[in-house]
Amino acid sequence: MITAADGLTNEDRWKDRGAFFQSIAATLNHLYWADALILERVKGNARPEETIKHSLTSPANWTDFKALRLQRNEEIEEWSARLNDADIDGMLVWYPGDGSTRIEKPKALCIMQLFSHQTHHRGQIHAMLTAAGAKPDTTDLQMLEY
Repeated sequence: MITAADGLTNEDRWKDRGAFFQSIAATLNHLYWADALILERVKGNARPEETIKHSLTSPANWTDFKALRLQRNEEIEEWSARLNDADIDGMLVWYPGDGSTRIEKPKALCIMQLFSHQTHHRGQIHAMLTAAGAKPDTTDLQMLEY
């Protein structure tokens, strides 16, 4: 999808297309932020300081976004390759950004949410790219080449 978005102008990437986070760029930024939030949570680290509102506009520079996204993807790959049963078992406890309510969920469910959340918004991005005239790569398993 990044390659398909490369073919668009910056204006086209930020154009409001009626999606939940309005634009291709804002939705990609949201995923970048949410991946950090969930990943740091399941690793037992502090949450990122950026808020969801901040995540929709930053990073604003496309080249910066691509570099950061690549870095985050590598971080997720390295982390997931090291997962073991102890990392997945048990409960995860956190407080939302406003600190209002204690939340406790199974770690395995939280890890699954990292990827499920990506899938949800990547579908929106795919639709917006297609509507913008870009040609995203196929996401159908039988069509993927390895």
